Amino acid sequence: MRTALALAARGLGVTWPNPSVGCILVRNGRVIARGSTQPGGRPHAEAVALDRAGAAAQGATAYVSLEPCSHQGETSPCADALIAADIACVVIATTDPNPSVDGAGIKKLEAAGIEVEVGLLGLEARKLNAGFFLNIEENRPLVTLKTATTLDGRIAVASGASQWLTGPSARRRGHLLRAQNDAVMVGVGTAVADNPELTCRLAGLSDRSPVRIVVDSSMRLPLTHKIVATAAATPTWIVTLDSGDAERKKAFRGCGVELLEVGPDSYGYPSIPVALEMIAKRKITRLLVEGGSRLAATFLRAKRVDRLAWFRAPSMIGGDGYPVALPFGVEDLPDMRKFRRERVVSLDDDVLETYIVSG
Repeated sequence: MRTALALAARGLGVTWPNPSVGCILVRNGRVIARGSTQPGGRPHAEAVALDRAGAAAQGATAYVSLEPCSHQGETSPCADALIAADIACVVIATTDPNPSVDGAGIKKLEAAGIEVEVGLLGLEARKLNAGFFLNIEENRPLVTLKTATTLDGRIAVASGASQWLTGPSARRRGHLLRAQNDAVMVGVGTAVADNPELTCRLAGLSDRSPVRIVVDSSMRLPLTHKIVATAAATPTWIVTLDSGDAERKKAFRGCGVELLEVGPDSYGYPSIPVALEMIAKRKITRLLVEGGSRLAATFLRAKRVDRLAWFRAPSMIGGDGYPVALPFGVEDLPDMRKFRRERVVSLDDDVLETYIVSG
């Protein structure tokens, strides 16, 4: 099952709107085939593994990181494929919360006389596909807030300059994060200051660039900006207020940009919870938020940060620099956002710390 989960992890960022699933077929103690969900979510992991195994799949045990689907969608049901292949046993890490499945795949397999076991490494499987579960259960994507700071938590000097706080290894890991997420989001201030492309520029992974999203209340992002100019090649969305100028909206749409129009929060900023619901409806399951300070504060205030990816450089700027987040309403210690550190990775002179929300 760990191998199935490792296969599934490779597809994060490219299988949406489907979950990323791994499947291992074992017969007589030997792995006979492996499969994972393919880009765009089709074909499914089970179908790939069964196709590779052929007739050897008869009597085998299938280890699958998510319950096989049982309904006819754009692909045939994986439960039917496992039954047709005469699989003897299916070991499933966790059930599928999709109302079209939600135990029906297990029932179909059992009705066909196949032995089914559920729960092996289930917590790990849910964590891996947390975005898929959140999309269905809470109508929002998994949100990872990524930041690159100095030791004293500054993201830029007083002038706004921030390129580059961290070194090449850290920047490459940042691009890998983009490849592992369905969409990447920045605030308009960061977009204007840095003029980023927000694409994945790692060798061999350039086709895994995420959907690009800019939060821009007043649609002040220049039409000549890299993100707008390349909207026809890489999907680009702007989250803006629904009260914005109609002509400006028309201009953006003419450039191939999709607008997500939402009402304001109490600070006059586009409502992040509502925006996330709209993003979830577009089947995004994993969202990487790259800042800056105002956007980070807005997500933290709304309690919509699930994970942190914190790149830390061995340097200091001091109080003149920009903080990770602007004030977001913490007046007493119980109001703090709390996270549990999961991992620390050395990247030459820099460090990447990853955290999961704990309160």
